[in-house]
Amino acid sequence: MSPPDLPTDGRPWVYLASQSPRRHELLRTWGVTPVPLLPDAHEDPEELEVPAPNEPPAAYVRRVTRAKLAAAVARLRRRSWPAGVVLSADTTVAVDGAILGKPTDAADAAVMLARLSGRAHEVLTAVAVAHGPRRWLRLSRSRVLFKWLTSAEIDAYVTSGEPMGKAGAYAIQGVAALWVRRIHGSHSGIVGLPAFETGELLARAGLTPLR
Repeated sequence: MSPPDLPTDGRPWVYLASQSPRRHELLRTWGVTPVPLLPDAHEDPEELEVPAPNEPPAAYVRRVTRAKLAAAVARLRRRSWPAGVVLSADTTVAVDGAILGKPTDAADAAVMLARLSGRAHEVLTAVAVAHGPRRWLRLSRSRVLFKWLTSAEIDAYVTSGEPMGKAGAYAIQGVAALWVRRIHGSHSGIVGLPAFETGELLARAGLTPLR
Protein backbone atom coordinates (compact mmCIF):
# COMPACT_ATOMS: atom_id res chain seq x y z
CA MET A 1 0.00 0.00 0.00
CA SER A 2 1.35 3.41 -0.99
CA PRO A 3 2.22 5.90 1.75
CA PRO A 4 -0.48 8.52 2.43
CA ASP A 5 -0.20 12.18 1.57
CA LEU A 6 0.86 13.67 4.88
CA PRO A 7 0.09 17.29 5.83
CA THR A 8 2.82 19.73 4.89
CA ASP A 9 1.37 22.92 6.38
CA GLY A 10 2.98 22.43 9.78
CA ARG A 11 -0.27 21.62 11.56
CA PRO A 12 -0.29 18.57 13.87
CA TRP A 13 -1.45 15.26 12.44
CA VAL A 14 -1.95 11.71 13.71
CA TYR A 15 -2.49 8.29 12.25
CA LEU A 16 -6.05 7.43 13.25
CA ALA A 17 -6.89 3.74 13.57
CA SER A 18 -10.63 4.26 13.27
CA GLN A 19 -13.21 4.40 10.50
CA SER A 20 -15.51 6.56 12.63
CA PRO A 21 -16.35 9.80 10.78
CA ARG A 22 -17.16 11.33 14.17
CA ARG A 23 -13.62 10.80 15.46
CA HIS A 24 -12.19 12.23 12.25
CA GLU A 25 -14.43 15.29 12.56
CA LEU A 26 -13.59 15.87 16.23
CA LEU A 27 -9.85 15.78 15.57
CA ARG A 28 -10.20 18.28 12.74
CA THR A 29 -12.27 20.52 15.02
CA TRP A 30 -9.39 20.47 17.51
CA GLY A 31 -6.83 21.41 14.86
CA VAL A 32 -5.40 17.93 14.29
CA THR A 33 -5.39 16.33 10.84
CA PRO A 34 -6.35 12.62 10.98
CA VAL A 35 -4.53 10.33 8.56
CA PRO A 36 -6.47 7.04 8.23
CA LEU A 37 -4.57 3.92 9.25
CA LEU A 38 -7.23 1.33 8.51
CA PRO A 39 -7.02 -2.48 8.58
CA ASP A 40 -5.70 -4.51 5.68
CA ALA A 41 -8.00 -6.91 3.86
CA HIS A 42 -6.80 -9.91 5.88
CA GLU A 43 -7.55 -8.20 9.21
CA ASP A 44 -10.85 -8.63 11.03
CA PRO A 45 -11.22 -5.70 13.45
CA GLU A 46 -14.55 -7.07 14.72
CA GLU A 47 -12.66 -9.96 16.35
CA LEU A 48 -11.00 -7.50 18.70
CA GLU A 49 -14.39 -6.29 19.97
CA VAL A 50 -15.72 -9.62 21.25
CA PRO A 51 -16.11 -9.39 25.04
CA ALA A 52 -14.56 -12.06 27.21
CA PRO A 53 -16.96 -13.95 29.53
CA ASN A 54 -17.97 -11.77 32.50
CA GLU A 55 -15.53 -9.05 31.42
CA PRO A 56 -16.26 -5.74 33.21
CA PRO A 57 -17.07 -2.86 30.79
CA ALA A 58 -14.08 -0.71 31.83
CA ALA A 59 -11.65 -3.61 31.45
CA TYR A 60 -13.23 -4.50 28.12
CA VAL A 61 -12.94 -1.05 26.56
CA ARG A 62 -9.34 -0.65 27.76
CA ARG A 63 -8.37 -4.06 26.38
CA VAL A 64 -10.00 -3.46 23.01
CA THR A 65 -8.38 -0.03 22.68
CA ARG A 66 -4.92 -1.42 23.49
CA ALA A 67 -5.47 -4.22 20.97
CA LYS A 68 -6.54 -1.74 18.29
CA LEU A 69 -3.47 0.39 18.99
CA ALA A 70 -1.11 -2.60 18.82
CA ALA A 71 -2.68 -3.73 15.54
CA ALA A 72 -2.36 -0.22 14.10
CA VAL A 73 1.30 0.12 15.11
CA ALA A 74 2.06 -3.27 13.54
CA ARG A 75 0.17 -2.17 10.42
CA LEU A 76 2.22 1.01 10.18
CA ARG A 77 5.48 -0.93 10.40
CA ARG A 78 4.30 -3.52 7.89
CA ARG A 79 3.47 -0.81 5.37
CA SER A 80 6.76 1.05 5.98
CA TRP A 81 4.94 4.36 6.17
CA PRO A 82 6.65 7.38 7.76
CA ALA A 83 6.80 7.35 11.54
CA GLY A 84 4.12 9.30 13.37
CA VAL A 85 1.82 9.40 16.37
CA VAL A 86 -0.86 6.69 16.27
CA LEU A 87 -4.25 7.07 17.98
CA SER A 88 -6.94 4.48 18.63
CA ALA A 89 -10.19 4.56 20.58
CA ASP A 90 -13.14 2.40 21.49
CA THR A 91 -16.55 3.20 22.97
CA THR A 92 -18.98 0.94 24.76
CA VAL A 93 -22.28 1.38 26.56
CA ALA A 94 -22.95 -0.39 29.84
CA VAL A 95 -26.12 -0.92 31.85
CA ASP A 96 -26.37 -3.04 34.99
CA GLY A 97 -22.75 -4.04 34.40
CA ALA A 98 -23.58 -5.53 31.01
CA ILE A 99 -21.82 -4.43 27.82
CA LEU A 100 -24.06 -3.18 25.01
CA GLY A 101 -21.97 -3.23 21.87
CA LYS A 102 -22.98 -2.64 18.28
CA PRO A 103 -26.34 -4.25 17.44
CA THR A 104 -26.23 -7.28 15.21
CA ASP A 105 -29.52 -6.41 13.48
CA ALA A 106 -32.63 -4.24 13.79
CA ALA A 107 -34.24 -6.52 16.38
CA ASP A 108 -31.13 -6.40 18.54
CA ALA A 109 -31.06 -2.59 18.26
CA ALA A 110 -34.69 -2.39 19.41
CA VAL A 111 -33.95 -4.59 22.42
CA MET A 112 -31.01 -2.40 23.42
CA LEU A 113 -32.99 0.81 23.14
CA ALA A 114 -35.86 -0.63 25.18
CA ARG A 115 -33.31 -1.56 27.84
CA LEU A 116 -31.99 2.02 27.95
CA SER A 117 -35.46 3.60 28.00
CA GLY A 118 -36.24 5.72 31.03
CA ARG A 119 -33.03 5.06 32.88
CA ALA A 120 -29.37 6.02 33.19
CA HIS A 121 -26.56 4.12 31.56
CA GLU A 122 -22.80 4.50 31.36
CA VAL A 123 -20.76 5.34 28.27
CA LEU A 124 -17.08 4.46 28.42
CA THR A 125 -14.55 5.57 25.83
CA ALA A 126 -10.89 4.63 26.04
CA VAL A 127 -8.33 6.47 23.92
CA ALA A 128 -4.74 5.34 23.42
CA VAL A 129 -1.75 6.93 21.75
CA ALA A 130 1.57 5.48 20.59
CA HIS A 131 4.67 7.55 19.86
CA GLY A 132 7.74 5.49 19.09
CA PRO A 133 8.05 2.88 21.87
CA ARG A 134 5.85 4.82 24.30
CA ARG A 135 2.17 4.09 24.93
CA TRP A 136 -0.47 6.01 26.87
CA LEU A 137 -4.15 5.29 27.58
CA ARG A 138 -6.93 7.22 29.27
CA LEU A 139 -10.52 6.27 30.05
CA SER A 140 -13.53 8.60 29.96
CA ARG A 141 -16.69 7.67 31.89
CA SER A 142 -20.01 9.43 31.37
CA ARG A 143 -23.57 8.83 32.54
CA VAL A 144 -26.53 9.45 30.25
CA LEU A 145 -30.17 9.55 31.33
CA PHE A 146 -32.77 8.73 28.68
CA LYS A 147 -36.44 9.64 28.81
CA TRP A 148 -39.01 6.87 28.52
CA LEU A 149 -39.21 5.78 24.90
CA THR A 150 -42.39 4.67 23.18
CA SER A 151 -42.45 1.66 20.91
CA ALA A 152 -43.17 4.00 18.00
CA GLU A 153 -40.06 6.09 18.77
CA ILE A 154 -37.88 3.00 18.97
CA ASP A 155 -39.31 1.53 15.77
CA ALA A 156 -38.86 4.78 13.85
CA TYR A 157 -35.29 5.19 15.06
CA VAL A 158 -34.35 1.62 14.19
CA THR A 159 -35.95 2.01 10.75
CA SER A 160 -33.79 5.09 10.14
CA GLY A 161 -30.71 2.86 10.28
CA GLU A 162 -28.86 5.19 12.65
CA PRO A 163 -28.45 2.60 15.46
CA MET A 164 -26.41 0.25 13.31
CA GLY A 165 -22.68 0.34 13.94
CA LYS A 166 -23.20 2.34 17.17
CA ALA A 167 -22.42 1.07 20.65
CA GLY A 168 -25.67 0.86 22.59
CA ALA A 169 -27.61 1.28 19.32
CA TYR A 170 -27.67 5.09 19.34
CA ALA A 171 -25.69 8.17 18.33
CA ILE A 172 -25.94 11.12 20.71
CA GLN A 173 -25.09 13.52 17.89
CA GLY A 174 -28.12 12.32 15.96
CA VAL A 175 -31.86 12.07 16.58
CA ALA A 176 -31.24 10.28 19.88
CA ALA A 177 -30.08 13.59 21.35
CA LEU A 178 -33.78 14.44 21.70
CA TRP A 179 -34.10 11.63 24.25
CA VAL A 180 -31.29 12.71 26.56
CA ARG A 181 -32.57 14.27 29.78
CA ARG A 182 -29.20 14.64 31.42
CA ILE A 183 -25.49 14.01 30.85
CA HIS A 184 -22.82 13.81 33.50
CA GLY A 185 -19.37 13.59 31.94
CA SER A 186 -17.90 14.23 28.49
CA HIS A 187 -20.18 14.87 25.52
CA SER A 188 -17.30 14.28 23.09
CA GLY A 189 -16.49 11.07 24.94
CA ILE A 190 -20.04 9.88 24.36
CA VAL A 191 -19.69 10.79 20.69
CA GLY A 192 -16.56 8.64 20.56
CA LEU A 193 -13.42 10.63 21.44
CA PRO A 194 -13.11 12.47 24.78
CA ALA A 195 -11.64 15.93 24.22
CA PHE A 196 -9.82 16.41 27.52
CA GLU A 197 -8.23 12.98 27.64
CA THR A 198 -7.30 13.07 23.95
CA GLY A 199 -5.70 16.49 24.35
CA GLU A 200 -3.63 15.25 27.29
CA LEU A 201 -2.36 12.23 25.37
CA LEU A 202 -1.52 14.23 22.26
CA ALA A 203 0.44 16.67 24.39
CA ARG A 204 2.41 13.80 25.90
CA ALA A 205 3.22 12.70 22.36
CA GLY A 206 4.49 16.19 21.56
CA LEU A 207 1.49 17.49 19.60
CA THR A 208 -0.07 20.86 20.46
CA PRO A 209 -3.45 21.28 18.75
CA LEU A 210 -4.53 24.83 17.81
CA ARG A 211 -1.12 26.37 18.62
